[in-house]
Amino acid sequence: MRHFKLTIAYDGADFHGWQIQASDKPTIQGEIVSVLRRVTQENVLLHGTGRTDAGVHALGQVASFRTQSALSAGEFQRALNALLPPTIRIVASEEVGPDFHARWSALGKTYRYRLYRGKVVPPPLWRYVLHYPFPLDEEAMRTAASRYVGPHDFAAFAASTGSEDDDKERSTVREIYASELARSEDGEELVFTVRGRSFLRYMVRKMVGTLLEVGRGKLAPDDILRLYEQRDRSKSGPTVPPHGLCMVEVFHDEAWRL
Repeated sequence: MRHFKLTIAYDGADFHGWQIQASDKPTIQGEIVSVLRRVTQENVLLHGTGRTDAGVHALGQVASFRTQSALSAGEFQRALNALLPPTIRIVASEEVGPDFHARWSALGKTYRYRLYRGKVVPPPLWRYVLHYPFPLDEEAMRTAASRYVGPHDFAAFAASTGSEDDDKERSTVREIYASELARSEDGEELVFTVRGRSFLRYMVRKMVGTLLEVGRGKLAPDDILRLYEQRDRSKSGPTVPPHGLCMVEVFHDEAWRL
């Protein structure tokens, strides 16, 4: 068997998330698997680093698969890009060692959320930004963003599993390596960038919603520390819409390279 790593970019607006679903709803993983099985004539399994939700975009999602096909990494990239919809692109394809796994070999991920601050959103941007033209205390938001750095219990920033027992059993401690809020170069956007080992479902979107509550004056920056202790989802900010979120990059140990 041979092993391959794909780096994938996609516009998530027309898809029901990354993961294949039991229904016929289109997903990123489903589209890629369909083409891989067509190209290899094998029942290929594709593993992604993270399961982005419906409407979330990616510039650097990573996936891995194994095959007996004789195709080279470059040939896989060309075949996939020829047959996939233009909203999904394979930006890199590499043959890797057998120990590489897109999810289990990942050391960290970077996400970005974009808030458009201008009065009118340009039509090419509306699928990728949350429009928020109202007053915000951006300095307080930047201070609050720094409170996310470090290992913390992010229970207040996570979606429920749907089961009270499962919610009690799972670990909600995550480590954030970097967290920053900054204006874009053109000054029209407020961009939240966060890097961590792993993330809970809806966690980044709840983090952004909480920063907005700080910007509105409904929470203070140091209330972030209180939220860790309370572990209560109802006390943090709302879950902002998915379309402003993008998985920017995934980091892996270099040991997997052939």
